[in-house]
Amino acid sequence: MQTSDFFYELPQKLIAQTPIEPRDASRLMVLDKESGKIEHRVFRDLTDYLNPGDCLVLNDTRVIPARIYGVKKETGAVVEFLLLKQKENNVWECLCKPGKRAKIGTEFVFGEGLVDCTVCDITEDGNRLIQFNCDSKEIYNILDRIGKMPLPPYITAELENGERYQTVYSRELGSAAAPTAGLHFTEELLEKIMNMGVKVCYVTLHVGLGTFRPVKVDDVTKHKMHSEHYHISKETASVINEVKKNGGRIISVGTTSTRTLESVATKHGCICEDEGDTSIFIYPGYNFKCVDALITNFHLPESTLIMLVSALAGYDNIMNAYRVAVNEKYRFFSFGDAMFIR
Repeated sequence: MQTSDFFYELPQKLIAQTPIEPRDASRLMVLDKESGKIEHRVFRDLTDYLNPGDCLVLNDTRVIPARIYGVKKETGAVVEFLLLKQKENNVWECLCKPGKRAKIGTEFVFGEGLVDCTVCDITEDGNRLIQFNCDSKEIYNILDRIGKMPLPPYITAELENGERYQTVYSRELGSAAAPTAGLHFTEELLEKIMNMGVKVCYVTLHVGLGTFRPVKVDDVTKHKMHSEHYHISKETASVINEVKKNGGRIISVGTTSTRTLESVATKHGCICEDEGDTSIFIYPGYNFKCVDALITNFHLPESTLIMLVSALAGYDNIMNAYRVAVNEKYRFFSFGDAMFIR
């Protein structure tokens, strides 16, 4: 299967620049993965498609204000850093722009002296490893003061409220981007869903570069995903296994929740308490081991995300659904509308 098979034409005006208010007022395309039938609803109508005994699995990661600007101590040159992943000893993997100013050994200062760092290594991908000179826990407080929300490059409008790029249930700090399928949920809608007898549980996957890295090879199978850190608790595993046992559906909220569940199921042959890094790449031909249905946004052409949803719903169904979404003027990408694949 070729990367070009996942291309579709998208008018620039359909890329959502700002979030809808309230969150659950976005549009919802409902796609039946067996028949390919499409319905057009509003996101809060999701309750019409859920059954008692189903289980919603949400990613509770929280986006850090990961875009920071450093001043090179030697020259005063300004470099943009996008923090991707925290490693050991307060070392972070990050993107730097322009990268040529961030050579190994170079020192940068942030927030007019609030903290500084040293570039300690360069990865195979050209990402920088930097070490901050503060306590590893203190860095989050510092980022709250000096960092900016790392919105994707296709969003050019200024975000007035940073919380609109967080889900209402976010709690585990560590992502460089939001799990955007969850942005449509309000606390009231989640409460209504739980009152229906639908189980709601959480996994954590810290969204990094891997979700957005473009596919640069013609042959889909040759693409390599960047790894991202995940965690599934014993409680979540127990809920999922009980729902499966009783014949309920596992409905994943977002591709990140999906990748977490399928990573654990592939690794262990079941869902259990687990923590680690995953570079799972799901594309058509993949045999799903846990997820039955998916709530997701509309994704970039030729991205690993549109490949994942094609694996679940069928390639022809997805490409047709995207054509319909363009014709019906759905809003696309992070702040856009949603799709429920059932």
